[in-house]
Amino acid sequence: MFEIVYRFDPEGRHTPDPPTDAASARKRLEEGNHEFAVLNDPRTSPPGTRRVVRFDADDLGLPNADGSAPKQEPFAAVLGCADARVPTEMVFGQGCNDLFVVRVAGNVLGSECLGSLDYSLTALGASLKLIAVVGHSRCGAVTAAVDAFLEPTKYLAVASSHQLRSVVDRIFVGVRAAQKALEQAWGPSVVTRPGYRMALIETTVGLNAALTAATVRQEFRDQLGPQREVVYGVYDLISRQVGLPVGVPGVSRVNVGLFAPPTDLSGFEQLGVLFASSAITKELLGG
Repeated sequence: MFEIVYRFDPEGRHTPDPPTDAASARKRLEEGNHEFAVLNDPRTSPPGTRRVVRFDADDLGLPNADGSAPKQEPFAAVLGCADARVPTEMVFGQGCNDLFVVRVAGNVLGSECLGSLDYSLTALGASLKLIAVVGHSRCGAVTAAVDAFLEPTKYLAVASSHQLRSVVDRIFVGVRAAQKALEQAWGPSVVTRPGYRMALIETTVGLNAALTAATVRQEFRDQLGPQREVVYGVYDLISRQVGLPVGVPGVSRVNVGLFAPPTDLSGFEQLGVLFASSAITKELLGG
């Protein structure tokens, strides 16, 4: 058993120093995810472990002395999937007013998401140091895109809905890149392997997150710099770690951390092959 406790102590106000640059913001997210991920690990968290997330009542929305609302001061914006199994603040061990969270199925970029991120960069510029795009393993939206790619008749299930179709369509680029990477890593016969569908899904998850992060960086290039960066990662539903899906089964399923996306086509091709040739992918393909 373990507990996650959100605590406000009026006698000992908790006001941690905000990250001063992108590197320190990334480190805080990575450390928060590590503390969350090890909660159920008996080697580091014995039964009865309590994870305490401290915050100020101001951030929770209790009125200030003058009756005004708290100021919005997140240090990072996170574009993540709407999947209910990926609670963003909890995954990164953060409290109220720490993160500006945008969630949409498949962590895809539509005009509303771009508008929300644009707002975070312009209206919250003084505090915001990082934009993180976070995909996750076994993503339902990616699965729908992969299934429609492998069996086009399944596209009919979403074709009549503009809203669903727009999500699936945005993921197709990642699916095609993942297919190409798997064939490059394992040969054209990879499509006959028993776990090809799952390998294509998980390779697409990683590439979709990286492609989205690269698009965000391009869209907002004039608002970024040494003190404000764009990174990405994949949340593994089994290990609860955020990183790249290139780990070793039984050891660590991801290369832990948040990473800058590639800057050119060659970089994306290399990244795709890295995902496609990993030990995790080999396991999914059936050895």
